[in-house]
Amino acid sequence: MKILVTGFEPFGGEKLNPSWEVARLLDALDIPSAQMTATIVAVKLPCSFSASLAALNLALNTHQPQVVLALGQADGRSDISVERVAINVCDARIMDNDGQQPIDVPVIEGAPAAYFSTLPIKTMVQAMKAQGFAAGVSQTAGTFVCNQVFFGLQHALLGEPVYSGFVHVPLLPEQAAQRSGPSLPSMSAEVLRDGLVCALRAVMESIENDRADLKISGGTLS
Repeated sequence: MKILVTGFEPFGGEKLNPSWEVARLLDALDIPSAQMTATIVAVKLPCSFSASLAALNLALNTHQPQVVLALGQADGRSDISVERVAINVCDARIMDNDGQQPIDVPVIEGAPAAYFSTLPIKTMVQAMKAQGFAAGVSQTAGTFVCNQVFFGLQHALLGEPVYSGFVHVPLLPEQAAQRSGPSLPSMSAEVLRDGLVCALRAVMESIENDRADLKISGGTLS
């Protein structure tokens, strides 16, 4: 099995993006489970409304993964946030790295209003929480490039036998310290790596046990 993990380049004047810092730690890592071993390949995406989906589609075509986990930075979040849904709108609060700031623009003209993740999101969260990682299901991926990539990913893989979705991760401690001091929520790249390995192993086990329908089961996990 091949797992594609994507992260973003830094944006908004930052020198780091935790999504790429953890993705590159995951690159080439083998994850064993009961019936298979998965190899991770990591790809950096541009934080650009005009270029991100082309880079994503190139990665999908190049690597032909069976699982795709896209990652993004979420300022102020304190947990590993497994996203449930992507919406078909770009509504940027700030400019992207190309100086673009689309407002109320569809991600893909004529596409549905939203797509759900096809990952077993609650199984992933349960697995991480059981191992002591701060994790939760999130109901909003925002309206910046993260949501655009999430929506574009689900659109590109619609009807394909590939499990895919998006996870937002907190700032790195060094980012938090530079902004508002260490009290701003953060998580180290190493902790993020270990938590996401736990989550990806849960995805593999769900696939093995044909339990991926748990992805949108009722109830909440806080």
